[in-house]
Amino acid sequence: MSKLPPNASVASQTEDGKLCAPSALRNAPVIVELLQQIAPPRGRALEIASGTGQHISALAAAIPQIDWYPTEIAVDRITSIDAYAAQAALDNLRPAQLLDASVQGWAASHIPYDLIYLGNLLHLISAEAAATVLLEAASTLAPQGHFVIYGPFKRDGILSSDGDAKFDAELRAANSEIGYKDDQWIKQVLTGAGLDASLVQNMPANNLALIAKRKPL
Repeated sequence: MSKLPPNASVASQTEDGKLCAPSALRNAPVIVELLQQIAPPRGRALEIASGTGQHISALAAAIPQIDWYPTEIAVDRITSIDAYAAQAALDNLRPAQLLDASVQGWAASHIPYDLIYLGNLLHLISAEAAATVLLEAASTLAPQGHFVIYGPFKRDGILSSDGDAKFDAELRAANSEIGYKDDQWIKQVLTGAGLDASLVQNMPANNLALIAKRKPL
């Protein structure tokens, strides 16, 4: 993981092995509502960078017709994800798997997914790593599957709030290779990978959800 400022990813440890991020508590309901609207009637869903596990446990509970596959790069977060899964006791929530989604070629070992969710990662990695994440994810998306990317972004190259400008500056001061990615750049990468990346939805706290779809065969 890239060097980050202290406020980039805040999570506290609980006695039962779970990590709790206040931001995940706040934004989980709107993310669940969004994915409920586009989830297929059945299928497989991948979450890239599942973090604490709060999002995917909520998604698996709210969208039971989908089998959910969490992944993470950090071992302590794998432990937390599995602790949330054990508490939820859901048949459609699979054990967390280690995955560095910024490494080229990982998609080749994955069966296509009908839904892929990626939240709050791209501003924490370099543009090169972000492009790899997007391209690999796109290549493992099933025909007519959806790829949902949530988080803070530049909009047409502009940081649209003082809070975003401050956070982006803090990220770049900690590591000059990271920081907010532009929504138009993400659309360009996904379009180049054969996806229809035309839908953008405003989310709370000045975040965006970028929704792309694999074209039918």
